[in-house]
Amino acid sequence: MLIWKSVLASNTSSTKKISRYFYLSLALLFSQSTWAELSTGVWFNYRYVTDSGGTSDERDADTFGDIQSEALILYLDDQVKDSPWKLSGEVRFGPGSFTDRANNSTGDNFTLHKAWLAYQFDENSELKIGKSQVPFGWKTVNFWPGDLLQAGYGDQMDVGVKFTSTRSSLTYDLAYYHADDWGETSTDTVDDNGHWGSSTTYRKVQTLVANALYQFNDQHGLGVSLQSGKLQDLTGINPENPVDGSHSGALLYYLGNFNKFNVKAEVMQVERSLPADYVSSSGVMEDIDNNRAAVEFGYREGNWYWYLDATMAEPGDQTNSDVDTVTAIAPGVSYDYGPGWFYFEALSQDGYVDRNGEIGEGDFSALYVSVDYYF
Repeated sequence: MLIWKSVLASNTSSTKKISRYFYLSLALLFSQSTWAELSTGVWFNYRYVTDSGGTSDERDADTFGDIQSEALILYLDDQVKDSPWKLSGEVRFGPGSFTDRANNSTGDNFTLHKAWLAYQFDENSELKIGKSQVPFGWKTVNFWPGDLLQAGYGDQMDVGVKFTSTRSSLTYDLAYYHADDWGETSTDTVDDNGHWGSSTTYRKVQTLVANALYQFNDQHGLGVSLQSGKLQDLTGINPENPVDGSHSGALLYYLGNFNKFNVKAEVMQVERSLPADYVSSSGVMEDIDNNRAAVEFGYREGNWYWYLDATMAEPGDQTNSDVDTVTAIAPGVSYDYGPGWFYFEALSQDGYVDRNGEIGEGDFSALYVSVDYYF
């Protein structure tokens, strides 16, 4: 709140009016709430590239890396008084927003990471409308290296409707996502970006997702996730932007918790049939499939948390590719210092997943030190 007060508190009459309306709106909103919370956060990152196959590692050897990817984050959570409705939103500003300005809805380093309105049927069931996390397996714990070779199937935030319910030991989600972001051409999934086309090629639309997790006891859980949807052409060759592509995915995952230790594992098989105009104009493969696997180990001791994320991917039988199995590994440790966390992480990979979901080969490794602060 202090940052927003300092920005709005100006000597100009117009800014004073904006300031008054801003706080009046917040007061009216919060007066209707059982509870409401407005908070702010900042983060930034130090990166040292050790192997890029290009000039980045030579540059960082001379400069000792760079401090970059700064961001300001605004969080708003509200529970309406005597009502089953609640709201949650997260707005990010800056180069570290994990948004793709060339392919998002704002055209800038500004994005709504999430924005959903929820209806609570009972203590165990709710319906979310807006931009929420796609319930497909689990997401990696590391902060900066990201989703590694989960690429496109990890920490995604899409726009649609999601129903979540827990009955005894079973938790399940049923969702329909109309598109992966706001607007008509955005392909921005925020944290896990660059794996679902672009604003000039294609985007993901009309996707159905189902997820179920059965918790056998406090230690062991087994889940399955399924998704199937369409791909819309954005090349502009046909001004109607036909929806003539498709995608699907199936995933089996395990969650384990053993006092201070935890483990996650998953295997998945995914497929895409790219839109016809995009295929004919670019020469890319029409049908792409691949198999992927991921595992995560974690250990917590006091304010410290040690973890390792490891992923692999390989082309499937339908994909005409000379690429072999590729891997990506990211060990790290985080420290909870009170208002935020310090993260010390490394990344080493010999392959990647591109915007078409196709696997490629290429070495990259880097060291990261990140810090965030919330108030």
